Amino acid sequence: MIISGDDPVSKGAQRFEVFTGAGKRREWPPEVKASIVAECYSGRDGVSAVARRHGLDPSQVYAWRRDLRKQLEAKGGILPSEEPEAVAFVPAVIEPSAVSGPAPTRRPRRRRCAAAAAVELEIDGVAVKIGRSADVGVIAAVIEALKATR
Repeated sequence: MIISGDDPVSKGAQRFEVFTGAGKRREWPPEVKASIVAECYSGRDGVSAVARRHGLDPSQVYAWRRDLRKQLEAKGGILPSEEPEAVAFVPAVIEPSAVSGPAPTRRPRRRRCAAAAAVELEIDGVAVKIGRSADVGVIAAVIEALKATR
């Protein structure tokens, strides 16, 4: 078999790259790891959100949590419960509408759907009306904002 001198194999390396950066592997000090794991147990964000915020893979944060749990169990300590808060419903209060005078003689106009609120919340004296077209994320953000003001 004869290899001609024009092919890339016989010419040798034409180009090479030198990587001088740290690459993907990073060293995390123990206090930073503990801080990141503590964020996971704060109840505000899940592991994936915390990992994303710090540029980590969620599996790495789970491994750190597991390591911390093993260290604490060896010393006789325990981590906070990973159970989410129990969901509780707020009792609905329906106020009777005040009907005064005779019934109207003409047909009432239909109200526009956008004008009526689908959800009305009152927490610690703060009343909020959320429209029918609001998505779940908006409603959750409003409830979290109301909780934070307590």
